[in-house]
Amino acid sequence: MTDAAAGNPASPPPSPWERERPARPHAAPARAPLSRDRVVEAAFAVLDRQGLDGLSMRQVAAELGVTVSALYAHVSSKDDLLELMYTRLFDGFQMPEPDPRRWREQVRDYARSGRKRLLAHRDMARISMAHVPFTAELLPHVEALLAVFRTAGLPDRIVVEAGDLISTYIDGFVLEEGMWQDRAARHGGGGSSLARPDWREMADEMQNYFASLPAEDFPHLRALAGMMVTESSDERFDTGLEIILRGLASYLPDPAASGPDA
Repeated sequence: MTDAAAGNPASPPPSPWERERPARPHAAPARAPLSRDRVVEAAFAVLDRQGLDGLSMRQVAAELGVTVSALYAHVSSKDDLLELMYTRLFDGFQMPEPDPRRWREQVRDYARSGRKRLLAHRDMARISMAHVPFTAELLPHVEALLAVFRTAGLPDRIVVEAGDLISTYIDGFVLEEGMWQDRAARHGGGGSSLARPDWREMADEMQNYFASLPAEDFPHLRALAGMMVTESSDERFDTGLEIILRGLASYLPDPAASGPDA
C-alpha cells in the first residue's frame, strides 16, 4: 500500500530547477570568551614550547585562535603579560607567621618553593630577573619575607640585603639549570628543552677533566675533582642556601637566637 493509499500523500520529486542544498553543518562548539586568564595560560603554553625568545603577542594570539588586537583588551603589552605570568606563580602561596626560633627553616621553605615555582615553566628565571617584584600583588610576599628576617633579630641593613640576596640566588640557580637543560636538549638531537639532562654523564666528564689537570699548576682543582660537580641539583641548591643562611646568622646579636638548626 502506498503512502497515498494510506491517506498520506507521497513527497513529490525535486523539480529540475531546484538547487541541491548542502547538508546543514553541525553547530561549532561555543568558544570560551577571551579573558586575561586565558591569555596568560596561552602564554605559558607558548613559553614552554618555544622559550622566552620565541614568546610574542602574535604567537599567543595564534595559540588562542584570535587576532593580536584582541589580546590588547586584556593585556596592555608584552611586558604587562610577562608581569602577569610571573605574578601567577604566586597564586596560593603564603608565608607562615614569622617564628624567630625557626627563621632558617622558614627561609629554606621559601627558597625551595621559589625554585619550584620557577622550574614549573621554561625560562621563568629570566622573566623573574627582569621583573621588579614591588607590585600590589607581590608586595605582601616581600613584606612577609622581610618580617621573617627582622623577627629573627637581624640588623635592618642586613635584612634589606638578605631579601635581595635570597631572590637573586634562587633566580641565578634556576637560570643555570635552564641553560644546562637547553644544552642537553640540543646535544640530544633536538629533544624537548624541558628534558632533564644526564647529570651523571656530564658530572663524570667534568670530574675526569679536573682530575687530569697538571698537579703542579692546579693542585686544588685536582684534589677537589670528585666534589666539583654533584649529581643532584637539589643537593647543590640546599648547600648553597645553607652557606647563605649561616652567613646571615653570624649577624645576629645573640648567637642563641639563630635557631635550633644553627
